[in-house]
This record gives sequence, C-alpha cells and structure tokens, in this order.
Amino acid sequence: MKRFVVQEAGQRLDVYLAEQLECTRSHVRILIDNGYILIDGQKVKAGYTLKVGQAIEVTEPEPVVAEIIPQDIDFGIIYEDDQIAVINKPQGLTVHPAGGSYTDTLVNGLMSRISDLSSINGIIRPGIVHRLDKDTSGVMVIAKTNDAHTKLSADIADRKFAKQYIALLEGVIKQNQGTITTNIARDPKDRKRMAVMSVGKQAITHYKVLKRFESHSLVGFDILTGRTHQIRVHAKHIGHPVVGDTIYGYKKQTIKGLKGQLLHAHKLGFRHPTSGKQVEFEAELPKHFSVIEKLALR
Repeated sequence: MKRFVVQEAGQRLDVYLAEQLECTRSHVRILIDNGYILIDGQKVKAGYTLKVGQAIEVTEPEPVVAEIIPQDIDFGIIYEDDQIAVINKPQGLTVHPAGGSYTDTLVNGLMSRISDLSSINGIIRPGIVHRLDKDTSGVMVIAKTNDAHTKLSADIADRKFAKQYIALLEGVIKQNQGTITTNIARDPKDRKRMAVMSVGKQAITHYKVLKRFESHSLVGFDILTGRTHQIRVHAKHIGHPVVGDTIYGYKKQTIKGLKGQLLHAHKLGFRHPTSGKQVEFEAELPKHFSVIEKLALR
C-alpha cells in the first residue's frame, strides 16, 4: 500500500495521483471506482477536490487473479505478445461470469490458455477490456498487463478504437450508406433491453450496404461509440433488425434454425499499448454466416 499526505489544497484527486503514481488518469479512475483508493479511509470520486493534510491510501490490485476455474473453451487466438492477446470469440460464448454463473465463459478459457491477464477489472473479468454480446462473434483484444489494460481503456474512452462489424439485416435497405445518431438508454419497460431515447448516452453508427438479397441486406458497420447493444438497437431503429436477434428482431424470424443474431465483429484497430503503433486485426465471417450463400441463390 502507498500513502500520501496532501500538502496543497485545490487539486483534483485523479490529477494529483496520476502525477504521484506516474500513470494515466484513466488508470487512477479505475482504481478509484473499484475501491482501491481511499481518502481518510473513505471512498470518493475521481474529481474530488483535495484538502491540506488529507491522507490518501492507494492499494494496487494483485496481478494474480485465479479464483475462476480454468476450462478448455474453444476460441481462436489471432495474435499474442507479452502485453495483449487478440482473440476470435465464437457465437454463443459469454465473455465473463455473471449472475452467479462462474463457468463456461471466455474468461474461463483465457485462464486456461493465457498465462498472464490484467487484474484491474477484478477476479471475474481478468483481461477484459471490452465485451461482445454472447451471440455476437468476432475479434476482441485482451489485456495481459495492468499497464496495457489502462492504455487500451483510455483509448476506448477517447474513441480511438476502430470497430467494424458485419451483420445480416431484415429487409432491403434503400440507401447505400448512412449514419445513425441517437441517444441510447435502458428501456424503462424492460431493464434488460436498451432503447433509443431522448435521454441517455449518444450513440453514433456508420453503415454501408455490402450486398442486397431478395429480402435481406448484408451490411457493414463502423461504430464511433460503444454503447450496449448499439448496432442491434440502431438496426431496429431504422426498421431493419439483425437477423436472428430474438430481443430486438422479428418475433417470427425469416430464417429458421439460427442460434443467435447474425452479427460479427469483423475488424478491430487500435494503438498497441507498448509500441504505440496502429495495428489492425481481422476475424473472417464464421460458419453460421453461410446462410447468405443460400440467399444468393434465390
């Protein structure tokens, strides 16, 4: 544990500690939010204004987070070095434990196949910088060190990640491309769903039609923000929900036998946390997208 006594009043907590700890403000904010930083024994917010004589206690989380059982989970590793791993998450795989279920998740698989994972997000989300929905497949970056996690999280917050998705949508979209800009918030009628609302956080989605079929459209998406269920909510908003989406899509699906929505995280671009160089990784369309081959024959 590290202890600091404030000598000068008026400075923000996160600004002060970023200088003292020689780290980024985003890393400090993560520590504050997870209760690792206390002032005079009390938890405060990152923007708290310091007073002379206050004692700041900082407890860094332990790097070893082995309370989740490692399991042999099927997922592809696209790239790996000592700071990050880039993986291809299959459809149907939950990213991390939740709701009392601590097995059969991507995290269980990560702990089995990757020796080191960042500990910033605690014992049930080691290495997890961002997420994909259970039934969304595709590319994700995993942090192996706390330093990498902090830098990647900061770039996500600053919208420096390039995220490209591909989805099969219901109906034929007339426009070749466009931008959807709305606010997204929890649906007041169903807290498990998100909805386009007058309140909430801004969500920006660019789309481009890749191919049109008789009654469907294959569409590429670039998202500038990372709101929960963003593409699925925006697709519904423009009247063309994602095929196979049982939450936001048609009650009576037009394509039978699917195990989830046809939404795939195709490309991910970001700054490497060590080299600072821009890198891009790609996950090809998985087998469950083979239904588009049948649509092309109609």
